[in-house]
Amino acid sequence: MDLTKLNEKTILSDEVFEEIFSQEDEIYKARLLLSAQEVAERFHVKGKFDQMVKAYKKVDRETKQKKKQESAGTNNYTNFDGPYDDMYCGSWLAGENGVYAQNMSQVEQIACYHPILPIERLKNLETGEEQIKLAFKRNGRWEEIIVPKVMITSASKIVALSGRGVAVTSENAKLLVRYLSDVENRNTGQIAVQYSSSKLGWIKKEFLPYDTEITFDGDSRFRQLFESIGEHGNRDKWYEHVKELRKTGRMETKLMLAASFASVLIHQIGALPFFVDLWGETEGGKTVTLMLAASVWANPAESAYIGDFKTTDVALEAKANMLNHLPMILDDTSKKNRRIEENFEGVVYDLCSGKGKTRSNRDIGINAENHWNNCILTNGERPLTSYVNQGGAINRILEIECGEKVYADPQQTADTLKQNYGFAGKDFVEVIKAMGADAVREIQKDFQEQLFDDEKMQKQSISLSIILTADKIATDTLFKDGQYISIDEAKKVLIDRNELSDNERCYRYIMDKVAMNGMRFDDDTNCEKWGIIKDGYAVFYTQSLDELCKIGGFSKKAFLSWANKKNLLSHSNGANTKPTRINGTVCKCVWLKIEEVSEVETDENGWIKVDEQMKLPFD
Repeated sequence: MDLTKLNEKTILSDEVFEEIFSQEDEIYKARLLLSAQEVAERFHVKGKFDQMVKAYKKVDRETKQKKKQESAGTNNYTNFDGPYDDMYCGSWLAGENGVYAQNMSQVEQIACYHPILPIERLKNLETGEEQIKLAFKRNGRWEEIIVPKVMITSASKIVALSGRGVAVTSENAKLLVRYLSDVENRNTGQIAVQYSSSKLGWIKKEFLPYDTEITFDGDSRFRQLFESIGEHGNRDKWYEHVKELRKTGRMETKLMLAASFASVLIHQIGALPFFVDLWGETEGGKTVTLMLAASVWANPAESAYIGDFKTTDVALEAKANMLNHLPMILDDTSKKNRRIEENFEGVVYDLCSGKGKTRSNRDIGINAENHWNNCILTNGERPLTSYVNQGGAINRILEIECGEKVYADPQQTADTLKQNYGFAGKDFVEVIKAMGADAVREIQKDFQEQLFDDEKMQKQSISLSIILTADKIATDTLFKDGQYISIDEAKKVLIDRNELSDNERCYRYIMDKVAMNGMRFDDDTNCEKWGIIKDGYAVFYTQSLDELCKIGGFSKKAFLSWANKKNLLSHSNGANTKPTRINGTVCKCVWLKIEEVSEVETDENGWIKVDEQMKLPFD
């Protein structure tokens, strides 16, 4: 605009004001307006010019307000560009430029600086608690997040969404809470209610994640674990390769594969969780075997489905709760943090109990208890039972030793499994659905009867019968190759009752200590004495037996009760001790019968005569 060519009439023309107020640069607009005012003052029409400026400012403000309203929404509906339907939002203006209150005067009341709206409610089938799925648009991209319903109903809690990318602060938090509440409650017919679960596996007759009618809404910490579950690659390649592995007849491969399938049967049979541990020297194929077990359900690659013990007992409990009926697979028992190592026996008990600890929350209430029914698969260079002492913990572990060279080409097997996985698990679940729980229990009951043995532990027999059930079903319906685990092979995994009994082990431990420490029972050696040997009994000072049991991790009270029932104690007046004179002093002692070892017959070369078929060296 050339101001030097204006006069007292043209300075008041519409063209001048339209050009001034059409400028987008506010600084340039202000300078142009000042220059025009100077021209109007020179022609003595500044008063009229100022009146025109005031009128144009009002029109300009109303025009911008109208455009803003049109951009925000028409007829009280949201007006967002994207895949979501418009929703009734009441008095709110919601458009591409954000969400704000409609009754604006001088100061804009911003609820959110970008599009945002609730699109789905998720109702948890276990707890009944609700979560909400929010969609929001930042930098031209729509994103969806699932958050607890209580997070968007409180101004103090909703600010946490800033960490998820939502532009919310303590200043606009109250308005955003009001807006989201209004949209949700005014569009109940449009915002669908989706049933959800924070747990995988059987949900009534459905199975998550395969049945899409149920949505997973679990802990964000396990999102990567959840996303690793599913089908990938070529179904035929996985089945062909696994059938080739099964043809080798290696027990390690067949048992761990069957245990992975068996995990989803535990709930239907009504049993408790248990461990299956593969142990042996390095490079034998333990990790590849765990990958094989994991590939039934999910991606077996590192940091996908397979975890480890480098975590806390609370995290393991939460992970077991999330997996629920799917197997929890943990690589290398030697890799565990100090807290788990100090209480490893307790971790085994807790995981095999199928139930988490009861915990209170900040509101002085009780959190929902975690629970699960699955199989825990582990491996390591040492047997898992070497980390525990209590028979109850050992009874919950099935162990198999990993021999040498389980796989002819372990790298090829690992690569094949990483590229093709997740098919067999889904197929197996469909088979189980078609069979029904009653048919599964019938098969398991038959195997349990075949495994029954008074000399074996029944808890282990039940666990093994579930594995054999899974093996039979998978062999008959999925692999169809006749490569069953035989009953005789399976029985080798079971531990004898006497080996497992805490009290039996305590007796063996004490007898070994007596044999190794003869000087503590004689009169010739100068050392601390434990007692005397008399009439075929080891006569212990009560304190020395207390210390032996404590060092060995055994209960003295439970052991003496067992020993009394086994007639291994000599006592008087019904007590477990009797007065005994040792070196002139009378004190109460425990008389424990020394195990009798029968004489063995040897030949002239020092070999034990067992039978005509076998001879063993005798030292």
